[in-house]
Amino acid sequence: MQVKDNTFLITGAASGLGAATAERLVAAGGRVVLCDLSEAVETHAETLGDAARAVRGDVTAGSDIQAAIDAAVELSAGRGLAGVVHCAGVVSVAKLVDREGNPADLDAYQRTIQINLVGTFNVMRLAAAAMAKNPAGEDGERGVIVNTASVAAFDGQVGQCAYSASKAGVVGMSLPAARELSRHGVRVMAIAPGVFETPMMSEIPDEAAQALAASVPFPKRLGRPDEFARLAEQILANPMLNGEVIRLDGGIRMQ
Repeated sequence: MQVKDNTFLITGAASGLGAATAERLVAAGGRVVLCDLSEAVETHAETLGDAARAVRGDVTAGSDIQAAIDAAVELSAGRGLAGVVHCAGVVSVAKLVDREGNPADLDAYQRTIQINLVGTFNVMRLAAAAMAKNPAGEDGERGVIVNTASVAAFDGQVGQCAYSASKAGVVGMSLPAARELSRHGVRVMAIAPGVFETPMMSEIPDEAAQALAASVPFPKRLGRPDEFARLAEQILANPMLNGEVIRLDGGIRMQ
């Protein structure tokens, strides 16, 4: 899948991993539709110029994602939606039983699963349906889906039951989705980032963030959003990457 002259949907594109991915794909000659609930997505699209469009949307709403896909198809000038890099998600931390002996809030758990897992499925199903209509390119390829998991899918920490479960679900969908969509010429991959410099990381205390950075074997720092974007671009371009989850974490294993 060539980035140049093709059109991609980026979710969670107002900041962090999604924003960096949009920037990299535009720099490589691609077109992008940025989808996010935040109004900042419109400002970011403007900074990227004519190759970018913004669509405010909720990844759990079918009509919102369909509108974003329709915008991408329109922007593509007849080439269709070539790929999606799905970065939208939330972090949640809650113990099953808190210090006062109260059980975790079920609504909060369901919200995390709804956004991170159901939202991923929603984006995948609508993007795949659009890509299946594309003319086949080299090797019969019609599109690429890149989802965002997390190292928490494999070694979640205390208080991450909801987050780890949601990201483990993203991992679990990767291979069956790749197998199913192979007949349409659509590849499915996932990236499992470690600890990265994103707005989500800013929600935790500085001392905790520094401790996480120090626990990365090498390089001993937080990941940079463009490093995620570089991997996403490579996945789009490399046709043999399919049905797999790639950890992007500097060797960290959470305790």
